[in-house]
Amino acid sequence: MPCEVKPRLVVLYGSQKGQAQSIAEGVAEVAEEHGLVAELSCLSQNEKYNLEKETAPVVFIVSTTGDGEPPDNTLKFVKRIKNKTLAADHFKHLRYALLALGDTNYANFCNCGKTIERCLQQLGAKQFYATGYADDGIGLEVVVDPWLEGLWEAIKGALSKMASDRTGYLKGDAGDSAKQTPDSSIPDVQLNLLSIADRQNGESVRASAEKVSKIASAASSSSATAAAATEAAVTDPRPASPVGSLGLASLSPGAAFVPTSAPETHTGDAAIPHASLTCSLPALSESALTIPALPPPYLNVSLQEVDSIEQISGPLNKESLHEVPISRAVRLTRGDSVKKALLLELDVSAYQQLTYQPGDSFDLFSPNKASEVEDMLHRLGLQDQKNHRINISLRKDTKKKNAQVPPYIPENISLMYLLTWCLEIRSVPKKAFLRALVEHTVDGVQKRRLQELCSRQGNADYNLYVRDQSLSVLELLTAFPSCSPPLSLLIELLPKLQPRPYSAASSSLMHPGKLHFVFNVVELPACSGRPAGRRGLCTGWLFDLINPALVFPGKAESSGSPSLPKIHVSLRPNHTFRPPSDLSVPFIMVGPGTGVAPFIGFLQQREKERQEHPEASFGDTWLFFGCRHRDGDYLFREELEGFVSSSTLSHLKACFSRDDQGEEKKEREGDAITAKTRPRYVQHNLLLNSRHITDILLKQNGCLYVCGDAKNMAKDVNDTLIEMIKTELQVDQLDAMKTLASLREEKRYLQDIWG
Repeated sequence: MPCEVKPRLVVLYGSQKGQAQSIAEGVAEVAEEHGLVAELSCLSQNEKYNLEKETAPVVFIVSTTGDGEPPDNTLKFVKRIKNKTLAADHFKHLRYALLALGDTNYANFCNCGKTIERCLQQLGAKQFYATGYADDGIGLEVVVDPWLEGLWEAIKGALSKMASDRTGYLKGDAGDSAKQTPDSSIPDVQLNLLSIADRQNGESVRASAEKVSKIASAASSSSATAAAATEAAVTDPRPASPVGSLGLASLSPGAAFVPTSAPETHTGDAAIPHASLTCSLPALSESALTIPALPPPYLNVSLQEVDSIEQISGPLNKESLHEVPISRAVRLTRGDSVKKALLLELDVSAYQQLTYQPGDSFDLFSPNKASEVEDMLHRLGLQDQKNHRINISLRKDTKKKNAQVPPYIPENISLMYLLTWCLEIRSVPKKAFLRALVEHTVDGVQKRRLQELCSRQGNADYNLYVRDQSLSVLELLTAFPSCSPPLSLLIELLPKLQPRPYSAASSSLMHPGKLHFVFNVVELPACSGRPAGRRGLCTGWLFDLINPALVFPGKAESSGSPSLPKIHVSLRPNHTFRPPSDLSVPFIMVGPGTGVAPFIGFLQQREKERQEHPEASFGDTWLFFGCRHRDGDYLFREELEGFVSSSTLSHLKACFSRDDQGEEKKEREGDAITAKTRPRYVQHNLLLNSRHITDILLKQNGCLYVCGDAKNMAKDVNDTLIEMIKTELQVDQLDAMKTLASLREEKRYLQDIWG
């Protein structure tokens, strides 16, 4: 008998740091369970797929990075499908589904996915399943889980429809029937054709989640999502670690059910239980659970005792990495300030590859904290083997598609090096990781709670106790002492240790051979799974590194200070976030707190240009700065006031959110608002200067730059700009949003923001 040929589908992903790739790999793995053969490729691997001739359903899973940009491995694909010479029916044969990942804390939410969808439809492609827009700001799984669950029925429907169409075509009547018969299997989806960010609070994402849930045949209602996320450690604002909720499987009726008892708070005669990381309440503790599929193991890991192993210090990617000395460290804030802001000066004079421009940033590589590495070794029972060589190979029986040994783990390294420089042991554990931990947990109560946390029903608890608290893998393992995962599980499921990006806070024209950067020491508070607070990984490491030689405000630098160490950095050019090349173009800078850093570089550059070209015509420069207290954390105050004195900075608008609000009452009739109190935040000062700002942007072809916090400040500034445009142009909300979108597209409204 001839072998049965399974139907095909093509899975294509675009991923900056693993999220989209992880989901795509999960789709490919689960496909076999549905009687399908999945062909998985990165969008950059154009030799492995051919959309021009593809006859199978295509599933796109793509993330967005930077200022709404495609991931690096998706740039060429996007450029190809945006080619204006392609015919309108270029992809008329193509049937696709798309899952877009983004974060509403950043501008241009899911812009890469929206761009790909717009181009595909303009070229004649038809979707067979509603697009999902997953928001990492509220939890990707809110949209990802139901979208994935409904995907399989949609694929089978598309395959049936496509087979029917092909049969009709062979009979010679496909053309007419296609025109006359609507395709009921393809949802009616209205696309957003504007390059603008979806609005705050994830409203559009929640709407998308509801729509996807209705379409998904087996989707059930999700638990309510936890409220706003707490501040996390300083990380790359681009999409980072792999997402965990892939294929879903219900907990079988015969599975052991052990209620997770919650501790009680006694008030008089009443006992009031309360939930925590390790304890849940009814109805969750009494619910049947829908949990993710178990990630297939794919690595063999062993440790080998050797006579000696090379002791390596620092990361190994030497081709783009440079070990540079710190030449100066200064604390910018006073001791009583809420935050510790520090300036570090690096001596880059010996490194031609680190030649930078204002607006550029660089990656700083920090190791995992030594005490946490030791704790992890102890938790794994491997403290006596930390200097053993680690051997990693693929399991021959693995069911994981396209499995490979992680390329960021070099050969011939010790276990200590692996945990110090290769794996992000501070990463927040994804649901796939929690699901895998269930299999290695002995205590029934703890096992049940891990099942709850990775389940759809426990989504709110997962967000509240794990995700929003930035709980680390080690902290989670500490909270569940009967869980003993193997080392291989950590290597398979923990992401690569990522560098942290920082903006250059200097101009090489003013400081040749030097590179300045500024950072706040991130402080994470105690929580249910963290008995004591901790510092951010990179900022805490830097603070400990330079603290002995730190210069404090108002104190002269001593020539006898301890020598400072070297750190590993690589340049990260930003070719768009730079001051206008035309010196006559006016520009506006919005940078509260450490967001002022790149603008110090802008202004240092402008000051040198004014000195070198005194005859040139220079456009006005505006800076909107904000902090808590004028006398405590007004960063670069003297330098900024010096820029004003030299006319390098035309207008300095500073505000202080915690200082006395009763002074300097102002009224400005005719503005968008009437301000009777001193402005507290940068958006208030923008409103007070609305006419000037809109005139620069809309009449003088000027530029606006925003740097700083994405979750609150950048959103508030964006909303304020929309209100200003509405008022000044006398237009409605949609037209104001279109105007702002056009400024983005013209690269005249630029953001460098982080969460």
